[in-house]
Amino acid sequence: MTEKSDDPSLDWLEAELQDTLDEDIEIEFSEPMLSMEIRKIYREHHPDMLDRRVYFRNLLRLQAELIKVQDWVQHTGAKVCILFEGRDSAGKGGVIKRITQRLNPRVARVVALPAPNRREQSQWYFQRYVPHLPAGGEIVLFDRSWYNRAGVERVMGFASEDQVEQFFQDVPEFERMLVRSGIILLKYWFSITDEEQQLRFLMRIHDPMKQWKLSPMDLESRIRWEAYTKAKEEMFERTNIDEAPWYIVEGNDKKRERLNCIEHLLTRIPYEEVPSEKVTLPDRRYNPDYERRVLPDELYVPKVY
Repeated sequence: MTEKSDDPSLDWLEAELQDTLDEDIEIEFSEPMLSMEIRKIYREHHPDMLDRRVYFRNLLRLQAELIKVQDWVQHTGAKVCILFEGRDSAGKGGVIKRITQRLNPRVARVVALPAPNRREQSQWYFQRYVPHLPAGGEIVLFDRSWYNRAGVERVMGFASEDQVEQFFQDVPEFERMLVRSGIILLKYWFSITDEEQQLRFLMRIHDPMKQWKLSPMDLESRIRWEAYTKAKEEMFERTNIDEAPWYIVEGNDKKRERLNCIEHLLTRIPYEEVPSEKVTLPDRRYNPDYERRVLPDELYVPKVY
């Protein structure tokens, strides 16, 4: 991790790598409570996992580019909307976390809506999503989106076939309207194999820190794997439009999945590096008559560590 780059312009990357390594390892430390037996099984199923050095080096490089995207979005008033869909446990959340990890949350925000309440169920279907769409200078990432109707709602029987058909008729024009309004709309589907999903579900079952991720809907998705596959295939066929095509991210290898998705995302946004003024730290003003007050001990958090 400490090798010098041949390109002096990339020295900052090495410095950043050292400064943020602990943070990245903490995020990446995803199986802290798993038994050695389960870890061994997982590694046996993933013999060609991406080298950690290659992964972190490229992740930081891509995150630096994402900051340039953020600056460009703010500077130009662009509107970016990214949909993340896919199988349960396919890695959508991990990719979203890496995209937003170093971005300004006032610019890039994540939308993960709960199940609709009774009032929302009576609304025009797209109505609950519209308020969350990006305004100028914003990036919005939907962790699941209006495509719930073509997937979980359809497979689980929460929507009638008439409602699903109406959705398929409406969504292409809805998305064309978004694009015509100036929104850059990207749609990603995260794909994993049946075997990989089963393995990840088992890991969640045996990991107390991840059991919250395993909902009743997730368990049902295992039973209805083929139904979800058929629903996905029809969704692609009827909603893959020129203005907003689908992009499939293969997700059996989490690290490659994250890098490939971010790398592709950067190619779909016409950003440029925005010139910025050099920041200088001003001198602090000192008042010789000011005397700092001593605060009571009970206001301080105890120093346990």
